Amino acid sequence: MQSAKSRRKIVPSGDGGESGDKLEQLLLSSAICNGEDLGPFVRKVFASGRPETLLHLLRYFSRSKESEIEEVCKAHYQDFILAVDDLRSLLSDVDSLKSALSDSNSKLQSVAGPLLASLDAYVEAQNISKNVDFALTSVVSCMKLMELCSRANYHLSNGSFYMALRCLDSIESEFLDKTPSLTLKRMLERKIPAIRSHIERKVSKEFGDWLVEIRVVSRNLGQLAIGQASSARQREEELRIKQRQAEEQSRLSLRDCVYALVEDDNEDELGSGIRDDKDGYANGSSGSLGFDLTPLYRAYHIHQTLGLEDRFKQYYVENRKLQLTSDFQVSSMTPFLESHQTFFAQIAGFFIVEDRVLRTGGGLISKMEVENLWETAVSKMCSVLEDQFSRMQTANHLLLIKDYVSLLGVTLRRYGYPVDALLDVLSKHRDKYHELLLSDCCKQIAEALAADKFEQMLMKKEYEYSMNVLSFQIQTSDIIPAFPYVAPFSSTVPDCCRIVRSFVEDSVSFMSYGGQLEFYDVVKKYLDRLLSEVLDGALLKLINTSVHGVSQAMQVAANMAVLERACDFFFRHAAQLSGIPLRMAERSRRQFPLNKARDAAEEMLSGLLKTKVDGFMQLIENVNWMADEPSQGGNEYVNEVIIYLETLVSTAQQILPAQVLKRVLQDVLCHISEEIVGFLFGDSVKRFNLNAIMGLDIDIRLLESFVDNLAPQFSEGDANQLKNVLAESRQLINLLLSNHPENFLNPVIRERSYNTLDYRKVVTISEKLRDPSDRLFGTFGSRGAKQNPKKKSLDILIKRLKDVS
Repeated sequence: MQSAKSRRKIVPSGDGGESGDKLEQLLLSSAICNGEDLGPFVRKVFASGRPETLLHLLRYFSRSKESEIEEVCKAHYQDFILAVDDLRSLLSDVDSLKSALSDSNSKLQSVAGPLLASLDAYVEAQNISKNVDFALTSVVSCMKLMELCSRANYHLSNGSFYMALRCLDSIESEFLDKTPSLTLKRMLERKIPAIRSHIERKVSKEFGDWLVEIRVVSRNLGQLAIGQASSARQREEELRIKQRQAEEQSRLSLRDCVYALVEDDNEDELGSGIRDDKDGYANGSSGSLGFDLTPLYRAYHIHQTLGLEDRFKQYYVENRKLQLTSDFQVSSMTPFLESHQTFFAQIAGFFIVEDRVLRTGGGLISKMEVENLWETAVSKMCSVLEDQFSRMQTANHLLLIKDYVSLLGVTLRRYGYPVDALLDVLSKHRDKYHELLLSDCCKQIAEALAADKFEQMLMKKEYEYSMNVLSFQIQTSDIIPAFPYVAPFSSTVPDCCRIVRSFVEDSVSFMSYGGQLEFYDVVKKYLDRLLSEVLDGALLKLINTSVHGVSQAMQVAANMAVLERACDFFFRHAAQLSGIPLRMAERSRRQFPLNKARDAAEEMLSGLLKTKVDGFMQLIENVNWMADEPSQGGNEYVNEVIIYLETLVSTAQQILPAQVLKRVLQDVLCHISEEIVGFLFGDSVKRFNLNAIMGLDIDIRLLESFVDNLAPQFSEGDANQLKNVLAESRQLINLLLSNHPENFLNPVIRERSYNTLDYRKVVTISEKLRDPSDRLFGTFGSRGAKQNPKKKSLDILIKRLKDVS
């Protein structure tokens, strides 16, 4: 075989034509042996038109392979024969093994038969046992299920809805899918949703009843809370009043006392029954206020258990919004002044309840939702206040509503609600309130002044003195007078003082508790307006229309002096009520606000006195201006004037302060001096002599003596001022009586001795002066006589003054 193979590998040599065919045969054989694609060979032969060559080569390759197969078969034939012989030898052994296995199987079948019967009986018994166990388990499960159903019915009948729902949840989670009874399972699947719906309806009904009840509870709760805030404010006011009284007594040194102002130790009850500790929630109730949230929390808990928590939250918030919107309704049939307390108390109670729900409700309502409700409420309350305030025309009504709104703010601020917007509305209507208050006070002052009888007020008891004098600090002495006591003022003074004091207290009451800490400047501004515009204007009108006599004018002037002291009290009182130190109030004190009325009263009194004096001054016409000798006791007019002035002063000293009396006398005496000079200057006197001037000198001396007699009642400076008002007449008389009247031309002497004289008057009056020798036909008898030096000096003065003019 090896030789044959070697022979196949030898390539015979031939001619060149056959070498090409051999090469193709070798290439084709190599491609077939290597498993290559024969496509290129096929395309080549068909392209050359010689397919027979390819077929020939393929046949040749096939024949060459057949011969190789034959050679391989011949090479392995002997091994195959040997294998067949081995198999034949094993056939006998297999037959013996088969017979042995058959015998063993027979023996096994005979032995295992009884055992299999016992096994079948065991399996059957085991199945029965399993069925019995399953039956027992089913019975026990049904018993537990029925027990749970019975317990659920018991809780449901007793209203313990949460426990009933827990039983239903246990039935669903533990027994419903494992219930062996299909009928029982279907019944449970049908009844459990129905029971849950029944529970939901029941708690929803209870919640609806609670919503109705809580509106009434909220109103009472708000009224109670605001009432407690008012009581707390009243206690603070009483403490401040005691403190002011102690400070006032210390300032006035009425008695040696030491005051220890201790606030009552009573705890503030506001919130004691309203605000509980957050950890103290048990069942949502507040026993002392009848404030029970148990139905709400129960409904919320049941809905949580039912998986309807979000729906209940939304339902709760929507219903509370509707209730709040309903609370905003203001009845047009009832005046707001009568319904405002109920209106604001309802809103206050609503948000006290919401604060409790927010703190103890376990997320039933969020802080943002409460804030949104509060913003809505504040906006509506501000709108209502704006509308109602715009309609009000009575200051007291506006004050009542403002006080209640401020108490509402104090109450709700305790619960963390911002109330600045409400306080801003109050501040916004501050000017309107004060305008209405000024209008009311104007009417009251007009009525008080119209009732004035211009008579001194008589007080028979000490309480009258305390009520009409001490309460306004218009006393001139700390010593209590004897009674009956005749006051220097008329009844209109304490009446006006009460009106102004009430104005101050109402103004402070409006400005207090309004969010503005320092409001004294505002109170002071409106107090200034009340005094300088209203009271001053009313007094001016009274003076100009109702005062017709000296006694009335004197009483009004006395009243003005007392009101000047009262004005100091008003500003101190405003400062005390506003809570600022008195030194700050006195530091910012302005001038007397009733100065126009005071000046008018004094001017009226002076004018009436001047008119009266003018009646006596007409007697100056009876003076003999060419008297042969001067009058010794003064002229008649001056005596009448002095008698009248002395009578006037004795009366005025009882009611007029020294300064007022001084100003009035100063004006009257100045008028008398001007009248004397004016009479000499006027056309009524054509000429006069030195005797007449000497008589006038005596008149002026009498007036100066009258002033000197008043000196003990005035200070030295005031007495000098009174005497100086006679300066013009005194200087004129001194000039006319002077031996050297031309000294008037000396600036130094003129400034020192004649500074009040008008040189034009001096010229006119000097020309009227006649020497005693200047008689009719007197010049013929004294033609050669020497001229009087004084006359010469006077002529020089007249000539020089005319040249100047």
